Amino acid sequence: MVSPPAAIGLSDADFERFCEYFYKRTGIHFTSAKRYFVDKRIDACIRSSRYDTFAAWFAALRMSDHGEMLQELINQLTVNETYFLREDYQFDAMLSTVLPEVLKARGGRGRIAGPLKILSLPCSTGEEPYSIALRLLEEWDEIDHVDVEIHGADIDSDVLAKAAHASYGERSVQRVPKAWMNKYFVVVGGGRYQVDEGIRSAVTLHRVNICDTAAMRSFRDFDVIFCRNVLIYFDELSSRRAAENLYGALRPGGYLFLGHSGSMSRISPIFTPTRLPEGLVYQRPTGAK
Repeated sequence: MVSPPAAIGLSDADFERFCEYFYKRTGIHFTSAKRYFVDKRIDACIRSSRYDTFAAWFAALRMSDHGEMLQELINQLTVNETYFLREDYQFDAMLSTVLPEVLKARGGRGRIAGPLKILSLPCSTGEEPYSIALRLLEEWDEIDHVDVEIHGADIDSDVLAKAAHASYGERSVQRVPKAWMNKYFVVVGGGRYQVDEGIRSAVTLHRVNICDTAAMRSFRDFDVIFCRNVLIYFDELSSRRAAENLYGALRPGGYLFLGHSGSMSRISPIFTPTRLPEGLVYQRPTGAK
């Protein structure tokens, strides 16, 4: 029996150099508490490459910079835990309070200029933007009268490919009502269910780093943004930069949903916190530039 090759391993100095490099490229900060997780993912990247030492691999990574090696690394080191209708009390808030306020502020049904735009960032494997589409189709009375655009964005190219394919296992869809499953999903075998073409075509997917201000400039005039449970992975500087980029992506008066563990209070004062019956939401002030 052949023993598996030993882990390559990183020295403390290697770990610090790598974390500094990854932070500069993504805004994601790893502390020593994440050492085991980082070491395992780097080891997997090195083994999948033609290099046999950290030093050789890291030198090639820095030379390629924004190329395929960096993207593979990002895909390895980002966490993508999600499922359909997660934290759905925020979808309740969107339907009952936020969207009516958006329509009112933009002139009312049939009079708004341009589409109503919703962004899920990070969207991971797609469960969140597709959940938004399902809730709108099934529960929003205005859906037949308002042009809606739903966008999903993520830094990880692997999860975006899975989002585009939109095939999910039992765990991902366990909260989806049976009637919705029958109406909007197709059984594809192996205990998996694929979102039908009509829903898939309603969501536009993008690859972007939320901390990349230049790249985020292409996201503008969104009425609602869901950015749930990601800012907690950033340090103070990266969180502030991400918040400013989200602010720029929102239309004045637009709404930002953070996850249950997220709070803007210690990140930036540029948003106005608004208490809704279902919970807290953040708003870009009306008239703000």
